[in-house]
Amino acid sequence: MVSGATSLSLVRDELFVTMEEAEQSLEHFIAERHNGSLLQQAVESLQQVRGTLSLIELTGAELLAQEVLELATDIPAGAGEERDVQLAALSNALHVLRRYLENVDSHRQEIPELLLPAINELRQAAAQQPLPESFFFSVRLDQARPRTASQALDGAARLMEGKRLRHMYQVGLLGFIREQNLQASLKLMVRAMSRLDSLFANEPRGRMCWIGAAAMEAQCDGQLLPRKSRKQLFSRVDRELKLMLANPAYEVPRSLLKELLYLVALADTHGPHATAVREVFGLTPMPFTDHLLEEEYQRLAGPGQGVMRSLSTAIREELASAKDMLDLLERGTLQGEALTGLHALLGKLAKTLGMVGLNSAGNSLSAQLPQVAAWSEGETASPEQLHRLADAVLYVEGMVASLESGDGRDSRPVAVEPGNEADSFAGHQLSEARIVVVDEARAGLALAKRAITSYLESNGDKMHLSNVPFSLQAVRGGLWFLEQRRAAALVGACADYIQTRMLDADPMPSEQMLETLADALSSLEYYLEGGAVLRPETRPSVLDLAEESVRALGMQVAA
Repeated sequence: MVSGATSLSLVRDELFVTMEEAEQSLEHFIAERHNGSLLQQAVESLQQVRGTLSLIELTGAELLAQEVLELATDIPAGAGEERDVQLAALSNALHVLRRYLENVDSHRQEIPELLLPAINELRQAAAQQPLPESFFFSVRLDQARPRTASQALDGAARLMEGKRLRHMYQVGLLGFIREQNLQASLKLMVRAMSRLDSLFANEPRGRMCWIGAAAMEAQCDGQLLPRKSRKQLFSRVDRELKLMLANPAYEVPRSLLKELLYLVALADTHGPHATAVREVFGLTPMPFTDHLLEEEYQRLAGPGQGVMRSLSTAIREELASAKDMLDLLERGTLQGEALTGLHALLGKLAKTLGMVGLNSAGNSLSAQLPQVAAWSEGETASPEQLHRLADAVLYVEGMVASLESGDGRDSRPVAVEPGNEADSFAGHQLSEARIVVVDEARAGLALAKRAITSYLESNGDKMHLSNVPFSLQAVRGGLWFLEQRRAAALVGACADYIQTRMLDADPMPSEQMLETLADALSSLEYYLEGGAVLRPETRPSVLDLAEESVRALGMQVAA
């Protein structure tokens, strides 16, 4: 039997005519809400569309048509403004369905996952629960995990360690939800889940930690998008962790496992956790990537993204032209029509900057326009006036750089009044210098973590640790310079532990203690990667987490 994308061409013309009739009837009904016959015509056309898609077995398209039909049937004649959201969802869904079928007809490839956003928009408008990302994904969930080594801790100690690791997970989760340095947040979550897995590896309740670590590693390594559904999924994992720690007989919900395994399959990464899970469950790569899904859905639903980045590139090119003109002006070789051109260029840039929301930058350039106009009329430019214009251009360049980098607003120069651009630019340069110090500190912590791993793998060869205390003391000094006294004290405590308990002492610390030391360094590394040093008001709980690990090592932290 011919079905799916192959058979769409057999019914294409009639199907699209019926869809057009449904769309027109719905549009006329939106304009004439009391004409119930228009709504009935739309419903009848939708029934034909749904029936045809069912006949040719286009599963995703049929499901979307079914959701459209159910919502349309629920709308009464004479619907008022309270139904506007539902009617808008119907119109959008029909638009997406038509575009999807056109693509299937052209490329002979079905990707029903593309329709989930439109389906869930309809379900939300109808006050129903959204379908999960893994709705069209199939996997056997009862595959047994090979036995592995687990940490030997008694019940009370294991529960205490589990709570500390859940706290670590929550810190990373908060950063992920807020989208504050996603990679660093996910790495912290992966470490927490991996360590929890080592606590409960051979128990049924440890299954969620094993698969969860793989899913979060896949989210990180595959750079999957931080969708709302994934934030909700990882938040659900935290709630399940609470139940798991309290109940030795806990069993993870199958629906949660399926969602986590879908992320592993979608990312198709090669990290240790994801690779092991993929082998056990026989997960094969998807015929699409997460970013392809996003791009294709944007193409189905409306215009593409990336306009802002393209625009910022064009602005930077015009700024480069303006800087070249300023250089010539300072040398006294820019005159006449060239000065008029500079005036026109700066005016155009000021308007463009205002259009993209950089009002302060636009105002800075606008404030310079009268002076440039005076130069074009024959007035001589003084060095002070040229410096003010140069300050304004440099300030604008810093503002525009934040658009192109996509970093958001944290690295963007503060909005200032025209005439104060030099102070703002100097402050921005100081922030850049602070970032350099932070980068060096992060490198020192990363070096310490690698050295500890080598020390463990070499069964206690102290040569791997010889430079670590010195490196950490340098990190401590950098944090002290940045007035991060608490973080500096915690780094110093880690350095003291390595010196006194690992280099100066003969017995090698237990693997559990070395993992706890790595937890402390990971927390401090996350504190730096997450930008908390540059925004001291954020993430105090990260340092709480690091202090918990340091105290678990038996080290005192200076107040």
